[in-house]
Amino acid sequence: MAIETLGAFLKACRDKTDPEAVGLDPGRGRRRVPGLRREEIARLAGVSVGYYTRIEQGQTAAASAQVLYALASVMRLTDTEKAHLSNLASSPPRQRLVREAAERPYPRVVALLGSLRETIPAVVLGRRGDILAWNHAGHELCFPHYPYDAPGDPERRPSVPWSFFLDPLVRDLYANWDDLAPVHVAYLRLTAGRYPGDARLAELIGELSIRSSEFSTLWARGEVADCTVGNMVLAHPTLGRLDLDYQVWLQPESPDHRLEIYTRNDNATADALALLPDPLHQVRPPRHRPDSDWTPGLALGKRPASITLQ
Repeated sequence: MAIETLGAFLKACRDKTDPEAVGLDPGRGRRRVPGLRREEIARLAGVSVGYYTRIEQGQTAAASAQVLYALASVMRLTDTEKAHLSNLASSPPRQRLVREAAERPYPRVVALLGSLRETIPAVVLGRRGDILAWNHAGHELCFPHYPYDAPGDPERRPSVPWSFFLDPLVRDLYANWDDLAPVHVAYLRLTAGRYPGDARLAELIGELSIRSSEFSTLWARGEVADCTVGNMVLAHPTLGRLDLDYQVWLQPESPDHRLEIYTRNDNATADALALLPDPLHQVRPPRHRPDSDWTPGLALGKRPASITLQ
């Protein structure tokens, strides 16, 4: 079945909606459920309680655009959340998971990456956050312990979401990990709505949910967000503290693929980036930790037996 259902997302949004914010009297005492009750959201959206309940429980074939618009308005969803709601509503109720061929970076995206040369660190990301390509500066900045040629091999290419939650070296790199983690999860949920039948994406989300309690907690929030720009503070193993912004650039002909570039926010970071190794340097072997669950195979993104969500 699909990675996420329309009903599950509606319930998550309903639970987060403040009754007072939509004009309801909270009454005395503590409410038994967070957010809105089913009968409350149904009344505010102008539909019957039975009809809304069937939508949330997946017992009706589809909800009309008018009803979805009314529900989104009541819960005051953002434009991104509305897009996700629409994606879920247009998916077949019993979406079949399909394992598609490995992604390849589009020539124009690779050409754009090459035009940056080494003056700006950059990576090319696939739909699931797999790294499809990078320049030497991007590699040394964010993933220096991975082989430089790893993105060229679909079996070895690093996964940003997987590494962010399960690779201790990557986690230690981000000084603002707690700020970035919700963004990673919210964007992964948006992607799941766009590609509800992507078996590889379902396996990734399933594995992260099982192996990372932090991911599981964040996923349960039901948050959705696009990931286009933001701040990241790195505790780099050789360059020290770096304060950067990331910016995501899209190509119309390849909307699945994102070119992510990193720009400095202060002079100290600019000076540090100038010390990045020359592109002709010899690639260092991976650095590993003696953690009990840390193995070279995991470092290269070779994950154990995958879990498919049911």
